[in-house]
Amino acid sequence: MNGPVSINIATAISDAGAPPDQPRAIGAVTLSCKSTPRGTALADLRQSGAMKALFPRPNSSALQAVVINTAGGITGGDDFTLTARAGEHSSLSLTTQAAERAYRAQPGQTGKIRNRLFVGRDARLDWVPQETILYDGSALNRSLCVEMEDQARLLLVEPLIFGRSAMGEVLGNAFFKDRIEIRRQGTPLFLDAMTLRGDIAAHLASPHTAAGAGAMASLVYVSPDAAAQLGPVRDMLPDTAGASLIRDDLLALRILAADGYGLRQSLVPILRHLTNQALPRSWMT
Repeated sequence: MNGPVSINIATAISDAGAPPDQPRAIGAVTLSCKSTPRGTALADLRQSGAMKALFPRPNSSALQAVVINTAGGITGGDDFTLTARAGEHSSLSLTTQAAERAYRAQPGQTGKIRNRLFVGRDARLDWVPQETILYDGSALNRSLCVEMEDQARLLLVEPLIFGRSAMGEVLGNAFFKDRIEIRRQGTPLFLDAMTLRGDIAAHLASPHTAAGAGAMASLVYVSPDAAAQLGPVRDMLPDTAGASLIRDDLLALRILAADGYGLRQSLVPILRHLTNQALPRSWMT
């Protein structure tokens, strides 16, 4: 080789100290269902990447879909999208195979989950995913948008666990942004937005926030019988929960619990009551 060779030492040191790029999980599922003389049936399905949907043998006239994250969790830079449509007069139940886990993310990287649901005229959609578990160091931005037609009915629940209490984990540094939006024919019915950043455990420890709760669930029930369900639902709530009738056909509640086990003890009976049937089998495994 002719001539001297020079090395930019500053650049070499900087590159060596930078976190390496990691492969990111990207997945999408789009599905729709329709009413048939034999009950609700799948009308369309498209799935790609690290996201799949399975359809267990139905034990009712409703169609049940189990959404699976084949990556096993979500971390910074991951991107998952679900779009589901319940056609006119149909009945669709959506759940997950297991709890979703938000793992530690690299600085400046955020995982994304975007769910969009459409409920047709005189249709019913139950959105009953299992818990989302936030790990210390995780960063997750999640949104759920629901569009409803006239006479459509909806049951929606989002259970959330703040760290793995059985392992003594506390969320000393994490980021979680969540937004739930429900509209009927373009008119807003319900909006709930939450952002938690930094020392989430310290924030939740405040008696005016969550009094140290390690788990939480938000539930919305949109149906003509919502007002009639207020009393029975309140009778099933623990002292760390509350339910309100926001309008004649919209019931909303929030439950706080010490951990995921305590949350399920309160939540499962309410879900069984509002669905008037057994929960998806994946909840029982």
